[in-house]
Amino acid sequence: MSSADLRDLYQQVIMDHNKKPRNFHEMDDANHFAHGNNPLCGDALVVYVKLTDGIIEDLSFQGSGCAISVASASLMTEALKGKTIEQAEHLYQQVHAQMTGEEFDANALGKLEVLSGVKEFPARVKCATLSWHTMHTAMDSDHDVSVTTE
Repeated sequence: MSSADLRDLYQQVIMDHNKKPRNFHEMDDANHFAHGNNPLCGDALVVYVKLTDGIIEDLSFQGSGCAISVASASLMTEALKGKTIEQAEHLYQQVHAQMTGEEFDANALGKLEVLSGVKEFPARVKCATLSWHTMHTAMDSDHDVSVTTE
């Protein structure tokens, strides 16, 4: 896919997931959750995870933020449902590497490759990675924790 095509797709996907975020709700039966906050731009969210026998049975989020923050959280919830903790960790590492310009496995990303457009806007990388860091923290804890990116 050409860089122009990827840029157009990036914009379309970001706008779609921002306007109609998937899995945007509080989850009453979550057994892991964390609050994420980016005080520099005002993004704030809660990620809810329901882990059962090492598998992400359900995943959702609530909060507010810029289009990139909301879209990234929406894409994340779609990508990680049904994954094992190990698979989610691998995807977390690959998404982070992609957005920060490090070497990554494009085959592992699937449609999350569209988030690669974020690296062209370094100030927005924290917006796009906030939900991923928050999910990562939530899975490591069985009580409420907070993540702040600056």
